[in-house]
Amino acid sequence: MIERYSITSSPLTLKERFGVEVPAYYAPSYNAAPTKLLPVITNTSPNGISTFYWGETPGWAKNKTPGEKLINVRIESLSEKLALRKSLAKTRCIVPADSFYGWKKVGKKTSIPYRFVTTSNSIFSFPGLWEEYEDVEGKEMMHTFTIFTTAANELVSTVQDRMPVIFDRSAELAWLNKDATESELFELLQHNLPLTLNYYPVSPRINDPNVDVPSLITPTPPSDQFGNLTLFD
Repeated sequence: MIERYSITSSPLTLKERFGVEVPAYYAPSYNAAPTKLLPVITNTSPNGISTFYWGETPGWAKNKTPGEKLINVRIESLSEKLALRKSLAKTRCIVPADSFYGWKKVGKKTSIPYRFVTTSNSIFSFPGLWEEYEDVEGKEMMHTFTIFTTAANELVSTVQDRMPVIFDRSAELAWLNKDATESELFELLQHNLPLTLNYYPVSPRINDPNVDVPSLITPTPPSDQFGNLTLFD
């Protein structure tokens, strides 16, 4: 499961990379976590940044059970679930990012957080789906998104068994194309971008979703969730 990522770019960098208008309230996130409002670009508004809640439905939203509050969607599940395929046809998005985090288990109570970046430190995106909900009074619409994941590649599998699907600009444009067919969309998800990735350990403070500061992306000696240094790396 992918539970954290970062998008630390400036508004100008986002505008130039994705060709979109960036709202004045946009702020970088060094610890993008579920339930937070985060930037996405949807197939229905491809020329601007929107901010949706990641994964878990806000507490005031109705008509959703806990089991439906998705953070990630496995690409393998698309062929099995008709509801996901309907969403694929209507409500697609891309999620701007410049890294994602993973946790390497080195003992029953020890996990080390790592940050995965491209070797060029470039921006990329994750493909996802978005949904719309009414608040409990039916007066306001709320929006959530989820991220597609796939089996980890050779590098990521040294830390965990899943990774996000990663898109470059050409894949993003094809994904957001309103005329894309289901087979074309499936094909995009099956061919994860062969980026050259690098990774390094970061502070266990990343475990706290309320901590969102620049120092989180600084390389840190490997330590467990309690801050104890470990030789397992």
